[in-house]
Amino acid sequence: MPLGGVSGLASGGLGAEINGVSRMDAFRARDPRAATRSCTLILTVTAAVLLASNVAGLGTGTVTAQTASWALVVILLAIAVACARVRPETLDRTGLLPAVGVGGVALLCAIDVLTADPSAAAQAFFAFPVLWASAHLREAAVVLVTTAAVAGEATTLLVLLPPRGAVTDTVFFGAVLVVVAVMQTRANRTQDRLVAALHGLARVDALTGLVNRRSFDEAMESVVRSSPPAGTAMLLIDIDRFKMINDAYGHPAGDAALVHVAEVLREHVRADDAVLARLGGDELAVLLPGCSPRAGTSRAQELLHAVAARPLHLDDGTSVPLSVSIGVAHSSEVPTVGSLYTAADDALYRAKRAGRGRVTATSH
Repeated sequence: MPLGGVSGLASGGLGAEINGVSRMDAFRARDPRAATRSCTLILTVTAAVLLASNVAGLGTGTVTAQTASWALVVILLAIAVACARVRPETLDRTGLLPAVGVGGVALLCAIDVLTADPSAAAQAFFAFPVLWASAHLREAAVVLVTTAAVAGEATTLLVLLPPRGAVTDTVFFGAVLVVVAVMQTRANRTQDRLVAALHGLARVDALTGLVNRRSFDEAMESVVRSSPPAGTAMLLIDIDRFKMINDAYGHPAGDAALVHVAEVLREHVRADDAVLARLGGDELAVLLPGCSPRAGTSRAQELLHAVAARPLHLDDGTSVPLSVSIGVAHSSEVPTVGSLYTAADDALYRAKRAGRGRVTATSH
């Protein structure tokens, strides 16, 4: 069961997308709920600052500018309320979250032009949408919002300042915006890699490297319900006299035996065609989708002989012969997904009762 990885930014920049993310998904949020909550907060704070500015500046400026400024307060609060009430998944699925970032840039441009304010304090607000986007959106959306912020700031400054001053301020503040976006996106990349690694560790048995019981159960549920034409075979494998190996050679030898048998399974079962798992203790399992009952029993016999032909060699030179017992069940012979494991376990129990070192299939 392959575990997906996360790629970084191409050459450390902003242009790359995460592996396996479609062109449309590249503009969605990393976590829609967190993105919506922080968006609501930023919109509310921005509206409050603008409201305070409007109150402090009552009686100054043109009527048009004052009217537009109060209208912007209403718009910001309306968007904040909408973000708070609409389901985050809906906002994300419809692509409205990147639009909020770009719209925030447009509102800042309008505010600066209407108030004729090219000051550093006014330009600092352009960092808000960039910070929000780089913290919560995927990389393509971060590129979109950052580009809009730099372009919007440049356009605003060209309207309000002489060309030379506008270019100087654009270069300075634009560089700040890009650096902020790149640093935050790199931090996200590192976080995504750590999260992916933790998810991988949570699904893989640390000793054998096979998937764990939880992953195996999920795979069995998915595969059996997809109903491959030939059905699905499950092989339940138990190392014979495992306790005796621990008692005679020590628990490290028992661990070595588990690792050894897992390696034999990997060599004889292609990971693309099967799911290999350690279910607990010395119990291993193989799930074979698209495998008939007869073919499943045949594969089990192959594994039985492969393990018997490969004794375990301990560090001190001791050679320990190993054998396994295998129970085989098939999805066509049981009524439910849950009973597939029960049937395989019953077959394994009969194999061990019959003398171990053998394969027993589900009774017909």
